[in-house]
Amino acid sequence: MIPDTPVAGATARPVRDRRGLRAFVELPYLLHGDDPHFVPPLRGECRSLLDRRRNPFFSYGDAELFTVTAGGRVAGRVAAVHNPRHNAAHGGRDGFFGQFACADDPAVAAALLGAAARWARERGLTSLAGPVNFTMNDECGLLVDGFGERPAVMMPYNPPYYRDLLEGCGLRKAKDLWAWRRGPHPLGERLARVAERARRRHGLTVRPLDGRRFTADIDRVKHVYNDVWRHNWGFTPMTDAEFAATARRLRSVIDPRLIQLAEAGGEPVGVALVLPDLNEALPAARGRLTTWGLPIGLLRLARAARHVRRTRAVLFGVVERLRGQGVEAVLYAAAYDAIRARGPVDCELSWTLEDNDAVNRYLAADGCVRTKTYRIYRRDL
Repeated sequence: MIPDTPVAGATARPVRDRRGLRAFVELPYLLHGDDPHFVPPLRGECRSLLDRRRNPFFSYGDAELFTVTAGGRVAGRVAAVHNPRHNAAHGGRDGFFGQFACADDPAVAAALLGAAARWARERGLTSLAGPVNFTMNDECGLLVDGFGERPAVMMPYNPPYYRDLLEGCGLRKAKDLWAWRRGPHPLGERLARVAERARRRHGLTVRPLDGRRFTADIDRVKHVYNDVWRHNWGFTPMTDAEFAATARRLRSVIDPRLIQLAEAGGEPVGVALVLPDLNEALPAARGRLTTWGLPIGLLRLARAARHVRRTRAVLFGVVERLRGQGVEAVLYAAAYDAIRARGPVDCELSWTLEDNDAVNRYLAADGCVRTKTYRIYRRDL
């Protein structure tokens, strides 16, 4: 169970200085660097996410970083998170935890989650849910099934023992998020017919992102994104600053041909966002773009990125007024054609909510196979 008082022999302490922050960032590399399925994130991006001046989340939300030392070295880390925009949107008083990394030690896990729970209680929050880093628009969920391969880009990874650590602290499933895999089989004839009828009926045009009008087109993506997912479980619309920061971070990763915008009468009505799976190349950088001031990691990453073939479909969405009228099929077909134009189709579609029956049936009918399960845990405080 999450303890109400500090755990004997394992004390969580807040991160207060650069040395503590460095230890917080380095811990996943130390714990999991030998795991063949661990993809070392870029340390610079990790620090940016935690930086109150650079992460727009901190313009409205708050977080506290904690580490636990055992045997003279850092053995666990966690971020306790307060997201008031989430609570305003969903009418709750939820606290969150994220950035969780831990040795296989129940006492360390209990100390970390106990510190996060106490921090949340002090702010009047009545539950603790996660892992969420720092919002549901960021990486979220604990991998509980599908450990046999590396995660796709912008998806989390953890070893199997994390599940036992969290459940041993009294956390229970709140929601499962599913990842699917699509192979090279062609689109079904029925789906192609539905797509063509919908295209004619609604006067749709579907086009790739225009790199010359990147900012304007990203604004159109944002319009659809916040409309489509506003009723989703756990969703909170991104602020303009958050969306702009995400777009800047992804600009070097995006292949404009893989982002399809559906428009009717010049207005954006749907989006399919597919990314090259940079996690195929990221291990080459070894967590750093520069070493001793030289762009060694950047050069390694650029060389490895030329061989990336896998993709991840991050978003498929249609505005509410046109949902269920075949526009989804138009986008799906356009995305399939764009992926196929790059080479063999090997695409992860992630994530979908476990109870989003309409979408899950759609993917299964197209021959997609469910490959991974990520879990959001929760416990009342």
